[in-house]
Amino acid sequence: MSQANTNKKWDTNYEWKIILLLSLTFGLVGLDRFILPVLLQSPNSTMGMDLGLTPEDGGALAGYLGMAWGISAFVMGFMADKLGRRAVLVPAILIFSLMSAFSGLATSIMMLVIVRVIMGLAEGPVASTGVAVAVEASKPSRRGLNNGIFQCMISLFGLALAPIIASRLLNVYDWPVVFMLVGAPGVILAIVAWFVIREPLKQAAEQQKNVAPEVSDIGLKSILGMFGHRNSRVAPLTLICAMGGIFVIAALLFAYLTAPVEAGGLGLDAITAGNVFSAVGVGGCIGQFAMPALSDILGRKLTTLASYILAAVFLYTFSQTGPDSTTVLWIILFFASLFNFAALAILAGPVAAEAAPPGMLASMAGFVIFAGEFIGGGISPIIAAELATAYGLRAAIYFAVCGLVLGFIVALFLEETAPRKVGDLHLGKEEATPPM
Repeated sequence: MSQANTNKKWDTNYEWKIILLLSLTFGLVGLDRFILPVLLQSPNSTMGMDLGLTPEDGGALAGYLGMAWGISAFVMGFMADKLGRRAVLVPAILIFSLMSAFSGLATSIMMLVIVRVIMGLAEGPVASTGVAVAVEASKPSRRGLNNGIFQCMISLFGLALAPIIASRLLNVYDWPVVFMLVGAPGVILAIVAWFVIREPLKQAAEQQKNVAPEVSDIGLKSILGMFGHRNSRVAPLTLICAMGGIFVIAALLFAYLTAPVEAGGLGLDAITAGNVFSAVGVGGCIGQFAMPALSDILGRKLTTLASYILAAVFLYTFSQTGPDSTTVLWIILFFASLFNFAALAILAGPVAAEAAPPGMLASMAGFVIFAGEFIGGGISPIIAAELATAYGLRAAIYFAVCGLVLGFIVALFLEETAPRKVGDLHLGKEEATPPM
């Protein structure tokens, strides 16, 4: 298929409709996921006292949710390649929204753990299947841009708006009501998704009497064959480091900002801490949007390497900055988050998609996300929480910085795959077919 023919036939209306839907959905994923540490650690909330939780328990809860997210991202990504996108994505949106509301009904630590683990199992498919849906709807030349747009919403809603929303809602409502309020919109999006999302692989199969094996029969052999491309092995390893930095900060930063100075924190009040914390979401949002788009031009590898090293430098600088100027804290944290989230978005989106064999988009994205979430998003916050308990909250930040440096080293082994850099504007014959 020529480039001119692709331009002529591509359904741009559907492309932007899908990116808008995925953006709102992933935004709610971020809000539902990241509002818990704020509700737990805010001085205006009684959640910790009601359930007997500490900030370190918040890190453990984030870890359990991350591990569940990672497992389901891979397993349900594989199922989405076999059963179709809607059959996996729509129930996932509905379940994670209900689990967010049910978090407000928890009356014990164990009940909250169970609800958040189920929530993680439902959110994982939104990530992996969402990448596949975005790639299939996108022109190859806009693959990084579109993945960046929808992925950046998790930062905007979850890490920029969640602290602001939560700290203000807590002035009016108790924490259980806040959980219920943020879970409700997802039910509406699940209904919309059922009517909007198309099934390009199924459509391609119906148009061919002799369906290619990679499209019609995805099994164990296909899974083992996913790892032929070098990036299918390197991307999961380096993504662990990016996600480790992000989720350690998401789980423990609010506690660091509000803890008394004599206890190793910055001693900020809840409102001020929420405003500083919002830099994570604003920076992450811009990083996830701008840097994948820039990687369409400069290349995936160079953009990822630059993101890692700059994220490490700014995060270390943040750890050495005192509470005297919250504006300076906000600016430094903004850039640390921008570059950290940029590495995540490039690796989990276009790098994973471009390493996938035909018909295995969601499976490959799911595996890359599985590795990053299970270890980086699951185990790393648990380790960081232990370090914070033993050596102070700043030790958790040092742990995240070391992870980012390690991510840079691993990313040196990535293979360049950006279409403009390698001269290939097609992902594969199935995925390159415009969803008309």
